[in-house]
Amino acid sequence: MLNVKNINQYYGGSHILRDVSLQATLGKVTVVLGRNGVGKTTLLKSLMGLVPIKSGSIELDGKAIQGATPYERARAGIGFVPQGREIFSRLTVAENLAMGLAYKSAGTPIPLELFELFPVLKQMLQRRGGDLSGGQQQQLAIARALAAGPRLLLLDEPTEGIQPSIIKDIGRVIRMLADRGDMAIVLVEQYYDFARDLADDYVVMERGAVLARGRGANMELDRVRELVAI
Repeated sequence: MLNVKNINQYYGGSHILRDVSLQATLGKVTVVLGRNGVGKTTLLKSLMGLVPIKSGSIELDGKAIQGATPYERARAGIGFVPQGREIFSRLTVAENLAMGLAYKSAGTPIPLELFELFPVLKQMLQRRGGDLSGGQQQQLAIARALAAGPRLLLLDEPTEGIQPSIIKDIGRVIRMLADRGDMAIVLVEQYYDFARDLADDYVVMERGAVLARGRGANMELDRVRELVAI
């Protein structure tokens, strides 16, 4: 579904991403791990088109998208859940979900599946996003990204600042989405155990480059925990 080849990205004179390559396959979760500041968030922003790449290629379903705008990539089937959630705090839950349908035809209803995945949102449709707990906001951010039915979902540290019970719920939803087989998921994560439990494939980054990669089932054997330990 996603094929990234040798992308490079710079902030001013700093070389942030160095020949990074990765793949994401339908029905699988590709986990990207690494210490703070190694370029994980920049990688996702580059995939979404929020920051430009200097060189390399990004293909979605066989089509080059490295020159596409963020809204063109969204229309092509990419959903993005940014670090820090970035919901609209003054809009209601219903209005936030409707924003995920912005490029759809007027009057497109909010998919009922979202409330099956995150039942708490149905109970809070008229509550403002800023009044939700951190965990509820994270569920809202994921639901908003899912509203338009993406084929590639990019998640940037969805467990950050979230209570354990909701972390389990989010993990359950991610696994369910992957197991349906019609979506590829790229998960950037700091919480090693959460990442290990979900990973079909893993990539470890260090100083903007890929340090290691392999199958999720081999993360313990490959001593990935030691590679990402602070």
